[in-house]
Amino acid sequence: MKKSKRPKSCSNVKMELDRISNLPSDVIDKILSHLPLRDVARTCVLSSKWRYKLVMLPHLVFDPECSSSIVDHVLLSHIGPVTKFKLSQGCKGLRDIDRWILHLSRYSLKEFVVDLWMWERQPVQRYKMPSCMFSCQDIIHLKLRNFMLKPPSTFKGFRSLKSLDIEHVTLAQDVLEKMFLCCPLLERFTLRDCDGFSRLKIDAPNLQFLVVCGSYEDFSVVNTLNLADVSLFFYNTPVPCSSSKLIKFFDDLPCIQRLQINRRFLKYVAAGALLEKLPKPGLQLKFLKMNICLDDREDVLTALCLLRSSLALEELEILTNDFSPNTANVGTANSCLDDNRSYSFTQLRHVKICNISGLEGELDFIQFLLLCSPALETVTICWGVVHDTDESLELVKKLLRLRRASGNVEIIYLDK
Repeated sequence: MKKSKRPKSCSNVKMELDRISNLPSDVIDKILSHLPLRDVARTCVLSSKWRYKLVMLPHLVFDPECSSSIVDHVLLSHIGPVTKFKLSQGCKGLRDIDRWILHLSRYSLKEFVVDLWMWERQPVQRYKMPSCMFSCQDIIHLKLRNFMLKPPSTFKGFRSLKSLDIEHVTLAQDVLEKMFLCCPLLERFTLRDCDGFSRLKIDAPNLQFLVVCGSYEDFSVVNTLNLADVSLFFYNTPVPCSSSKLIKFFDDLPCIQRLQINRRFLKYVAAGALLEKLPKPGLQLKFLKMNICLDDREDVLTALCLLRSSLALEELEILTNDFSPNTANVGTANSCLDDNRSYSFTQLRHVKICNISGLEGELDFIQFLLLCSPALETVTICWGVVHDTDESLELVKKLLRLRRASGNVEIIYLDK
């Protein structure tokens, strides 16, 4: 005769139902750091174990729904260390920021993120960063939006900083240069639409990731032997009349693996003599994304120079430019491709071309890539203009008739 199982005690049942409470404290903190602060506050009523979770949470994340009074309450009642502070705040709470940052400067902050957003019709304004913030020497990740940075004369840099992300930030030329000089561990740098300086010289020996968006009179990278992922999007940067900067640009990026550039930067860096290929080929560049006009001879020649110089290139993305091309160059773009059909891109596996409008130059370039890429696996074509069904069908027919060197290539057509 089987013995009946002994019923579980109430404490054991509660233990099984409340498995989260029995997790290690650092795991619970990690889970709570991904929840909105108002939801974290609700956990205080679960049990005595959870009563002080909010006031002891090392990661404080305030979304736009958190009022100034909530931020005040959390900061003033907080017990223990604060390693992360993230705030998204509108213009109404600006008067409180100085007080919050002064309070936070007493902690050993590792991550500091403040996004000050403005309504579209509000006048552009930058909030001056309080000087006490520049004394936080333990910061590893710093992300700011809509600030003015004027550090005190005693500022020696952020010696522990590894990631800097600034957008709509005003800072003087000497402040920018001091940032690079006094942040020796910097690995990631993102600069979007900042002002107060006209020259941008990236000098960071440990830098691995770079994103730059904006307009500058002069741009250069030096001492960046570890830089592997670069995205450059220029707006109104003047095109120099002197010789091409293309050679020096790639000489200073020997370990680059991923590169994204828009047409304006391409015009800036390739101004002057058009090169057949770079003296030193890029042996590690595997991903290249460009914004060019495929009916413009200079754009096509620069693109060909980069392709011929990137011996390890596996993935190519092109966003075709919808600006009207120079009529003097249109007729010669196709001849550039004919003169270079002897080249073979042996490592190229995937090609994606977006914003196609069906121009002859676009189809010629696609044909060129198909004929010169024996290992090609996919070619993805994305239509970019308003069109009817007949136009779409005609383009598909033209694409399918194109000759190809790879017997395994698949042409993928995506309608807009």
